Amino acid sequence: MSLEAISDNIRAQFTAKNAARDLALARSRELIRLCAETIRAVHRREWDAAGEKLAAVRSGADSLRAAVAGHPDLYHAGYTQDALKEVVEAFATAAIIRNQPLPTPEELAVDGDTWLNGMAEAATELRRFILDILRRDDGDEAGSVAEAERLLGWMDAIYDQLVTFDFPDAITGDLRRRTDVVRGVLERTRGDLTTTLQQQRLQAALRRAERGIEQGN
Repeated sequence: MSLEAISDNIRAQFTAKNAARDLALARSRELIRLCAETIRAVHRREWDAAGEKLAAVRSGADSLRAAVAGHPDLYHAGYTQDALKEVVEAFATAAIIRNQPLPTPEELAVDGDTWLNGMAEAATELRRFILDILRRDDGDEAGSVAEAERLLGWMDAIYDQLVTFDFPDAITGDLRRRTDVVRGVLERTRGDLTTTLQQQRLQAALRRAERGIEQGN
């Protein structure tokens, strides 16, 4: 082949790859948006909407993978893996909140490092749910505390697993940093829950004391 023909061939490859990259970037942004909307629906306990969003997320993830098919470097690029990490976060958060089985990496068609980093993000997301539960005044303090403790247990369990992956960041996708974030969020959340329990016990004791005074009169 002539120099010109070889150059034209390479140029055609670059053109196709650049188009795939542009498409992957667009689909990554859309997928991240869908994942955020899914978690928002779960926060609001809009289960039908959350289910529809999760279906859209799964379809969006399939479209993203199709866009980078044949380009391993684009598949492993940061923007692609960040979007797939958000997919894991959305599915895992919904499953934990609804007390359903966790989706596996195989079910979500993601690599192990992406799944672990998504789980780390899900663990930090649980803090928002716990704080919402503690702020909610629905007349069922015992039930709210039990639910908050269940979610805190999940945060603990996720962290306990993450710290066992002592591998270089090049293998785990910066998991060490996210694990450190989970630890900080876990400690703050445990402190918030402990403070709330102490306040509730104090209020209950005061109410008992008030009833005792009223009955004594």
